[in-house]
Amino acid sequence: MADTQKIEQAYELARERYAELGVDTGKAIERLGAIPISLHCWQGDDVGGFEGATELSGGIMATGAYPGKARTADELRTDFEKAVSLIPGKHRMNLHAMYAEAEGKADRNELEPEHFAAWVQWAKANGLGMDFNGTYFSHPKADSGFTLSSADEGVRKFWIEHGIACRKIGAYMGKELGTPCVTNVWIPDGYKDIPIDRLGPRRRLADSLDQIFAEKIDPQVHLDAVESKLFGIGAESYTVGSHEFYLGYATSRQTLLCLDAGHYHPTEVISEKISSVLMFVPELLLHVSRPVRWDSDHVVILDDELRAIAQELVRHDFLGRVHIGLDFFDASINRIAAWVIGTRCMIKALLIALLEPTGKLRQMEAEGDFTARLALLEELKTLPLGAVWDYYCVKSDVPVGPAWLAEAKTYENDVLSKRA
Repeated sequence: MADTQKIEQAYELARERYAELGVDTGKAIERLGAIPISLHCWQGDDVGGFEGATELSGGIMATGAYPGKARTADELRTDFEKAVSLIPGKHRMNLHAMYAEAEGKADRNELEPEHFAAWVQWAKANGLGMDFNGTYFSHPKADSGFTLSSADEGVRKFWIEHGIACRKIGAYMGKELGTPCVTNVWIPDGYKDIPIDRLGPRRRLADSLDQIFAEKIDPQVHLDAVESKLFGIGAESYTVGSHEFYLGYATSRQTLLCLDAGHYHPTEVISEKISSVLMFVPELLLHVSRPVRWDSDHVVILDDELRAIAQELVRHDFLGRVHIGLDFFDASINRIAAWVIGTRCMIKALLIALLEPTGKLRQMEAEGDFTARLALLEELKTLPLGAVWDYYCVKSDVPVGPAWLAEAKTYENDVLSKRA
């Protein structure tokens, strides 16, 4: 058990240190508690879904065989509840269409809000918002490698209908839960080898998206986002939905643009793109991941890029225009722990940014005092962030420090280990 008195004493000392720089730790904690993170359901079952598929397609791969993955919607919901009980703050669940509880009675273009009613009632009971994604992979009609950009009009029509269905489901979620649901579109379309016609598939994709988004939906209940990718397994030479394509599409149609940390060249980072993109699109969706050499979707850690993402959001007051979601799937470690590690790191990065004396640093920069700017940035790295974080966890009634791991291990022993 955490020694609350010692934590509060350490926090008081930390509060005084930050106050010397003009930073109010109490206000930082208050702001932090109001920032929801959208946790991705697919970490809990290795992107399997509940349609009975035996393997993934679309360039997606979850590696590892750690025991205890969720096999049913009820198991996944229970696991998710355990994870969020170990994370400070109020958060959201990000769901994919393939997690419908349709019992095989509806194909993806036939999905209705009723197939997600249990998810919505559960979210309501647990005080969670929800976000949604169309699932354009792991389906016979995606086997050609093309969905919304397919030259086969029957295939393209099927996926357009799926996209329209997903928007209705997202709007239902947003209305029922009283918080806008962000419904994201990502497709795996592309060629393994060098194509002759790069333009045709992109024209078809733009037309498909226009058809999907034709019906206007109240932004108080629903928001549309589009997501790019650099390349995929089986689409190494050409991806229809590139960054340039979706940047142009989102700008011209004023939809949200999704920036996924793993969907760019190894030397590119999304923290550098945030301020530029938000000059031209209304809002952003982030899929925060940790690419290792490529889009490997490793569990998020508190690295330099995560800190830089959070700093961009806070320094420019973008938190009201950016929806933070996580996107990783590691089947080599305890899946509950993966959720907790990644989400707590995202929240820590936001706390670091909120504890920065941005006004003071901005003034130094404006005055050309780059020496002082650099010196202060480096001194901030050793200020007592940990004491503020521990205090926030205590106030949020979640385990302090590594204590959460013992609870995750107990859950693994009592619940996960019983699964075949």
